[in-house]
Amino acid sequence: MPEVGETWLVVGLGNPGPAYAGNRHNVGYLVVDLLAERMSGRFKAHRSRAEIVEGRLGGQRVVLAKPRSFMNDSGGPVSALLDFFKVPMERLVVVHDELDLPYGGLRLKMGGGDNGHNGLKSIRRSLGSGEFNRLRFGIGRPPGRMDAAAYVLRDFSSTERKDLAVQVDRSADAVEALVLQGLEPAQNTFNT
Repeated sequence: MPEVGETWLVVGLGNPGPAYAGNRHNVGYLVVDLLAERMSGRFKAHRSRAEIVEGRLGGQRVVLAKPRSFMNDSGGPVSALLDFFKVPMERLVVVHDELDLPYGGLRLKMGGGDNGHNGLKSIRRSLGSGEFNRLRFGIGRPPGRMDAAAYVLRDFSSTERKDLAVQVDRSADAVEALVLQGLEPAQNTFNT
C-alpha cells in the first residue's frame, strides 16, 4: 500500500482548445476533469505550461494536470510538474487513450513502451524513462483503412458517447484505487 503523505501527480493527456474537446485523443482530460470535480477543485494555469488542481483524494495529496501544450509536446510540462512538486516518477500516473484495447477496456500498468502514442513518446523523451504508471483507456482500432492519426482526432461516436460517462467514471475510480491502494490491488479490480 502506498505511503500517505507524498504527493501524486496525475496527468490527463489531450490537446488544448474546444476544437479537440470531444476527441478520442482527449479522454485523459475527461478523466482528470472528473477527478477534479470529485476533489471540488478548479483548474488554474501553472507556470509549467499546464492547468492544475491541487487537493486530496481519499486523504492522499494529489496534483491533477492537463498539459496546455499539444499532445506531441506533453513531455515538457510533465517534466516541469514533477520537478516543481518534487514528485518521484513512481508517483506519476499518465491517463491516455489506447488503440490496442477495445473501446471501454482499461489497463493500469507500470512502465512499457510508447506503442506509437506521441504523448507517451514525448514524456518518455523528456523524463529519459518510461517507468511511470499509466491508465490506458481503450478506444479501439480505426475502422477499415482509416489512418490512426485521423481516428484519434475524431470525436467519440454516438454509440460510444452513450456510455462514455460510465467509462470515464470507472477510469477515475481506477486512478483513485491506484493512488490509495497501490498498483496491484487496483489492477486486480480494474484491468479488463
